[in-house]
Amino acid sequence: MKSLSGETKVVMKYTGAYYEPIANALHNQGIFVSVVNPLLIDDYGTNRVIKVKTDKQDSLKIASFAIDKWLDLREYIPANDIRKTLKILNRQYVQYNKILVMQKNNLISLLDSCFPNANTLFTSPRRESDGHEKWVDFVLKFPHIHSISKLSLSAFKVKYQSWCRKNNYNYSDKKVADIHSYCKTQIRVLPMTDSVIKIIKEAAVMLNSTLETLCTSSCAFTMLGSCRL
Repeated sequence: MKSLSGETKVVMKYTGAYYEPIANALHNQGIFVSVVNPLLIDDYGTNRVIKVKTDKQDSLKIASFAIDKWLDLREYIPANDIRKTLKILNRQYVQYNKILVMQKNNLISLLDSCFPNANTLFTSPRRESDGHEKWVDFVLKFPHIHSISKLSLSAFKVKYQSWCRKNNYNYSDKKVADIHSYCKTQIRVLPMTDSVIKIIKEAAVMLNSTLETLCTSSCAFTMLGSCRL
């Protein structure tokens, strides 16, 4: 390309992250590179109703677009490492949030058959240290209403207080009484068998894992953002 006479410009379509290695290599060799939104090229001089899609036709269309827009082409400048990392972290953060919604809905659906509305027993926000939500940790310890309703209030109080201490949650006598009273009034569909308990606990463990990942990603995102500023 450098041996060609006249001015040389390279135009390519934006294709996620696939264009970056080539664009970076050409830019580092001092060659002008412009990365264009595919929609602008696809719409250029073509009837969208009749659409020919081959590599040769695509290349000719990009070349025609480049010649026509020669003076207006914007030069591609590679992003620095921090910016690239931030983009990847943001993409992963969005993806994990989608997974979080699915896992949370799945756990709530399972609990509807053995511990209805367990997710509404607490209003505590996510814990900053690990991202955990109190109700998720709670159903890991008490995955079925019978794991509470079959206990006396005093016995449940001892177990709940021990759980709060072990998991660094605030303890409240009123909350103990409210939960115990609530479980006494609920009707379950699924029995408290080993299989049911295992399913609930596995769903809760998976949800906690995603919550922890989101917490870690959020911290890393904040740290890198601060460095960039």
